[in-house]
Amino acid sequence: MGIVLYNSLSGAKEPFVPLEPGVVRMYSCGPTVYNYFHIGNARAFVVFDMVRRYLRYRGYAVQFVQNFTDVDDKLIRRSHELDTTVAQVADQYIEAYFADAASLGIEPADVHPRVTTTMDEIIAFIEGLIAKGHAYESDGDVLFATRTFAEYGKLSRQSLDELQAGSRVETTDKKRDDVDFTLWKAAKLGEPAWDSPWGLGRPGWHIECSAMIRKYLGEQIDIHGGGHDLLFPHHENEIAQSEALIGEPLARYFMHNGYININNEKMSKSLGNSVFVHDLVKRYDPRALRLFLLSAQYRNPINYSDAVMEQMVAALQRIDACRENLQMWLDGPPLPDGDPLSLEAMETRFCEAMDDDINTGDGIGVLFDLVRQANIYLKDGPLSQNGLRAFATKLDEWLDLFGLARRVGQGEADKADSMIHALVAERTQARKSRDFARADALREQLATLGVQLEDTAQGVRWWRSQ
Repeated sequence: MGIVLYNSLSGAKEPFVPLEPGVVRMYSCGPTVYNYFHIGNARAFVVFDMVRRYLRYRGYAVQFVQNFTDVDDKLIRRSHELDTTVAQVADQYIEAYFADAASLGIEPADVHPRVTTTMDEIIAFIEGLIAKGHAYESDGDVLFATRTFAEYGKLSRQSLDELQAGSRVETTDKKRDDVDFTLWKAAKLGEPAWDSPWGLGRPGWHIECSAMIRKYLGEQIDIHGGGHDLLFPHHENEIAQSEALIGEPLARYFMHNGYININNEKMSKSLGNSVFVHDLVKRYDPRALRLFLLSAQYRNPINYSDAVMEQMVAALQRIDACRENLQMWLDGPPLPDGDPLSLEAMETRFCEAMDDDINTGDGIGVLFDLVRQANIYLKDGPLSQNGLRAFATKLDEWLDLFGLARRVGQGEADKADSMIHALVAERTQARKSRDFARADALREQLATLGVQLEDTAQGVRWWRSQ
């Protein structure tokens, strides 16, 4: 049937049909770079990295843009706290973003635009809205006249009357209507500002994404992604200002990932329970954190705890042990070629799971089925070169897809592997020298490390305990 995606705009799963056959234009909201990103941000970044990876796996060419908000109230406050400039704060945390994202296996987007380098396009976008009667200047600010866009609220399924009656709109003397929102802010003393037709100022939050999408991906895109917290008002306002200007749908599909709880409580600044990836990757293998973030279907809420992370670490160790055991046999004396081994049925199950709204939870379930089958094969045989290669190749393919392949220079894990190889080699040499007491001592030492040995006609075989 092909890929189906849950579209927040329709509230239903829909067959995925891009605007241009074989090509996907995708935009996902990036971080406001005033601090390290927390695990809630990380879920969105990992989820849409995974969407991109899977679309490529299924043969699409993906053009992916993710922005940096590098000037806003949060950065200004942070610059005051650190007694530095907004630009220096932004540069510091953009650099930190790339380092922490790389540790999680998140590939850089094709373009990472900044607000400060998109200013001309933002101003031109606002001018276009004013010219069409959808925006107005008020004492140096420019505001979007929300009631001029008849479909406002179609993403969040809220009417303007409900919004006005609620508390989710900002009221100021500059607005003609309480539901209007800011496109351009007049400069305040001591804040960064840019020249514009309405005087010195800086953009509102929502306008930046609309301008960046238009500049780098065109007026219409296939997928717009972000955390569920961005659905309203951010994405609702993007739809209004973009579609008011271009007269066409901004995106075919809006995708929103679910929330993360911390020890069964909502993560929030007020509770002081925010968990930053910059700190977590020092405690755990970053791949275990990525595995956790992909362990459930992206729209479902997930709960972080130390106990859950220990489960992810153990699960990752099972994968690594399987792959190492396959490689040990592949690196040993050649085995008979044997009959070809087909994993086509498992590939079909995998694609069926992932095609259903990028269900990584079920997809990873199939990955662990592959590991289980490979372990049975290694135990019961008969082993062949074709069989070993088939399992190893498919496992590598899926680990690469999920971003879970062990990365070169992965600290303690690599050191442990090097030590095991050295001990196995030393034991082999001790046996050749008939120093059996030393060989037995080395076997016992390896057993304490969770390593089992089997002496075969083809040489010594070792594997980690499952």
